[in-house]
Amino acid sequence: MSSIDALLERRYRVLGRNSPLFYERPLHLVRGEGVWLWDDAGRRYLDAYNNVPHVGHCHPHVVQAIAKQAATLNTHTRYLHEGIVAYAERLTATFDPSLSMLMLACTGSEANELALRIANVTSGGEGVICTNFAYHGNTRAVAQISTVFPPPEGFGPHIRAIPPPDSYRGLRGLSGTALEDAYVGEVRAAIESLAAQGIRLAAMLVCTLFSSEGLPHVPPGFMRRAVDLVRKAGGLYIADEVQGGFGRTGRHMWGHEQYGVVPDLVTLGKPMGNGHPISGVVGRADLIQEFGGKVMYFNTFGGNPVSCAAASAVLDVIQNEKLQENARVIGDYVVAGLERLAQRHSIIGEVRGKGMFFAADLVRDRATRAPAGAEAKRVINMMRDRGVLISRIGPHDNILKIRPPMPFTKEHADLLLATLDDVLGRL
Repeated sequence: MSSIDALLERRYRVLGRNSPLFYERPLHLVRGEGVWLWDDAGRRYLDAYNNVPHVGHCHPHVVQAIAKQAATLNTHTRYLHEGIVAYAERLTATFDPSLSMLMLACTGSEANELALRIANVTSGGEGVICTNFAYHGNTRAVAQISTVFPPPEGFGPHIRAIPPPDSYRGLRGLSGTALEDAYVGEVRAAIESLAAQGIRLAAMLVCTLFSSEGLPHVPPGFMRRAVDLVRKAGGLYIADEVQGGFGRTGRHMWGHEQYGVVPDLVTLGKPMGNGHPISGVVGRADLIQEFGGKVMYFNTFGGNPVSCAAASAVLDVIQNEKLQENARVIGDYVVAGLERLAQRHSIIGEVRGKGMFFAADLVRDRATRAPAGAEAKRVINMMRDRGVLISRIGPHDNILKIRPPMPFTKEHADLLLATLDDVLGRL
């Protein structure tokens, strides 16, 4: 038995066989640096998937900040601490002035659950609109809106899932303004359906890039019109920035900015501490004050001094290394490269990109746009065998998901593109 097989058997015994692993042949990783990962045999892999190490694996500035604060003090937010307050001031300054307060937690799941609680308390409603095939976390409440993994108990009567706004596989074959109108109509129908059952709307919660749904090209006016309907019905707009935030889109610090609509609440997670567990909800002061006046919210580990030191260091690196600008420049470079690959390989039906986040919709036939799910699975495993890590997403598991750490360079992009070109040519 190989060392990997032996470790896998030990894992099965203590974590169970249903704890998920990437790839047909699991990776045993032992070290990371920048955009690179190493396995137990010393082989190096280009990480073109993970957004948790947002500023790069084991970034020395973040590591130093964690070690320094851990060696000094680590308590919680019920004591005054300069680092916690300074981080909250610094983070909220990157948002629209109306989003001026921060509540801290440990995970994206907690952040989304907290945002839903705030919406419930302040709106007086229970109804929530989300999108089909979304992922927002794994608590019981948040699992209700994480439609990519339907909960075994089913969805509650207060949940309405609408089709994600996708211009490639649009509703009823529509396009242009008619398609936008159709998706807006789905939001309107969801609100009316809740009202018909006597359920008041609390919020619409969506990922700002519709990441798990496949990073679709969103009809231009959809978000503005959808949010208008939600607010007229008394609900809040909650923007999930766990995948789209912290400069990843290149042209904006936050994914929601691309739509020209300011959310009522914003949820943050994964990349916030570069792997250190910290998350949060940034929101309107009146909402957070009202919620805090009615609910005593406290999180033992949420926003502790070490986590805030890590998160503040992440902001340092984004600014000092100009990573948002890098996401724009390299993002455009990768999209152009993927478009060239699409000219060579008919299996690529559509290329999508938002800064340092890319997707390639694989199809068996460009005319019918029939999803190539099995082929996408082969691609990601063949890429892994060649030392490049990506994944797949979408309702049909046919969309290549490419979301590297932010210090990705043209040299890394060239390796990614060349490897994908080779793999697609061998299908």
